[in-house]
Amino acid sequence: MPNDQPQMTGDTPEAPIRPAATVVLVRRGRQGPEVLLLERNRHSTFVAGAHVFPGGGLDAADQLPEIRQLCTAATASSDSQALAYRVAAIRESFEEAGVLLARTSAGSVLESGIIGLAGELERYRDALLQGQTSLQEICRQQAWQLDTASLHYYSRWITPPGQIRRYDTRFFVCEAPPGQEGRACQRETVAHTWLTPGRAIDRWRKNEISLVFPTAVTLQELADLDSVEAILATARTRQSEEV
Repeated sequence: MPNDQPQMTGDTPEAPIRPAATVVLVRRGRQGPEVLLLERNRHSTFVAGAHVFPGGGLDAADQLPEIRQLCTAATASSDSQALAYRVAAIRESFEEAGVLLARTSAGSVLESGIIGLAGELERYRDALLQGQTSLQEICRQQAWQLDTASLHYYSRWITPPGQIRRYDTRFFVCEAPPGQEGRACQRETVAHTWLTPGRAIDRWRKNEISLVFPTAVTLQELADLDSVEAILATARTRQSEEV
C-alpha cells in the first residue's frame, strides 16, 4: 500500500496518500451505454458538488484475510492488495449508490427480479451506514458472494500534491446488475443520474455539472465506445496494467 505518512512540502506537511477504489457502473440505455454518476454533497470538504463515480478509501475490513471466502472464485486467489481494492469498490458502490455487486449461493446476479430484494438491500445499506453491520456479515447472513470477478481494472490516478486529501485510486469498470437503479445515500452523495458518457461531457462543458479531472478523462474515453460490451472489452485489455 502507498505510504500514508505526511510528507513535507516546504514548511507545510503534505497530505498522506490513501489507497482508494472507484467503480464505473455501466448499463445499456436507449441512446447507448450509460454510466452512474453521483452528485457529492456541496458541504463536503473534498470535491464538493462534483459528479463522481462511486468510490472511496480502503477500510481495514476490506483487507482482512477471511474476505477471500466471500468473493467470487475468479478473484479469490488474487493477491491481497488487488482483492482489497475490488472489495472496497463494491463496498463503496453499496454505501454511496445503493448498488450491490454480489451473487447468490447459486451464482445468480442480484437483480431486481428477485422478490423483495430492493427493500432488503435498502435495509442492509441503512444498517451498514449506521455502523450496525458490515458488508462481510451481510454476505454471511445471505450466503452471498462479493462479485469481485466482475470488476475489470481500468486505470490508476494519484491526487497531485497540494490537495486537502490525496488518494492513490484504482478505477474499475463493471456492468451494473439489471434493475439496480441506485440511490444516493444523502450523506456524502445527494443525487444520482444515469447518463451516456458523451452526454455527461456535454453537460460538463456547458457548466451544468462539475467533474474532477480523472472523471472527465474517463468519460471522454468511454464516449468513444458504442456499447457496454465494447467498454468491458476495453477494460479487459488493461488488466495487465493493474500491477
